Amino acid sequence: MLALSPRLFLSSVLLAILLFAFWRPADSAIGPVAEPISVAISDKRIAFSFDDAPRGAGAFLEPDIRPKLLIEALKTAGIEQAAFFINPGRITAHDNDAADIAAYAKAGHVLANHTAGHSKLSSVPTATFLADIDAAEAWLKDKPNYRPWFRFPFLDEGRTDRAKRDAVRAGLKQRGLMNGYVTVDASDWYLEDMAITAARAGKLMDWNALRDLFVESYVESAEFSDDLARRTLDRAPVQMILLHETDLAAMFVDDLAAALKKRGWTIVFADEAYRDPIAHMEPDVDFADGTRTQMLAAERKIGNRWYERNDQKLAKKLFAERVLRD
Repeated sequence: MLALSPRLFLSSVLLAILLFAFWRPADSAIGPVAEPISVAISDKRIAFSFDDAPRGAGAFLEPDIRPKLLIEALKTAGIEQAAFFINPGRITAHDNDAADIAAYAKAGHVLANHTAGHSKLSSVPTATFLADIDAAEAWLKDKPNYRPWFRFPFLDEGRTDRAKRDAVRAGLKQRGLMNGYVTVDASDWYLEDMAITAARAGKLMDWNALRDLFVESYVESAEFSDDLARRTLDRAPVQMILLHETDLAAMFVDDLAAALKKRGWTIVFADEAYRDPIAHMEPDVDFADGTRTQMLAAERKIGNRWYERNDQKLAKKLFAERVLRD
């Protein structure tokens, strides 16, 4: 078991060595898996995306170290194009955030809109929310590798307020923006929050167990969404995985990619994901919040729509048992 703290690995070359060598056992992080399926016969395709860039300090890394490690991890994982959904309102003249975002684009990844200040639609007036989109768009639109995609913060599309939902949908169309929906989610932000809390409290964390929990949860979520999509649409759309620009993503995304490949998944560009016909579907649901597959399933009255580890009570229990050994 390894004791970790927010300052343990700051600016250390040893960090990169440990992340990409010492803590990369040959055994799968999610236990026994089936033999890889040939790309020629697999219709399981998935793209990667990251929300909330630039993000504040995490549990283990300085904010300026994390983007460099994340870019390297994506390269190692064979993820040639991920989508980064940006909150430009967090960028100031006193940090390196703009340069970090430019580095994502230079590495081949694409940039899209997540509002300037991370507004929550169900909590603010429609006009305020659209203004937040416009502020982000003004910063983004002339940047290299920009895409006219918008992702709702918190995946909140207005919840039970249909008038607000429809007004923002109309506003996006007027602006030439497509909903940058997701289909696969395992609440990595909550794992990160629990790791931050544990590190600040000086608790011991099992690093390998944290990696395994992260990878296992996302592989399970991808398989769950694939099954849900097939039950709902009678086909397998390209899946879009939701991660956040966190320390955990920078440390474990290459392990996640390897585990997905072993389960027969082919990693594709974000551009390919958003060319799938599912991109043009607008679910008419009573509660507009969550993944696109969940909302399409709700519209069609399909049961078993929620991946269980997005329940924070269960996630907290698993973290305590496996990572903290409580």
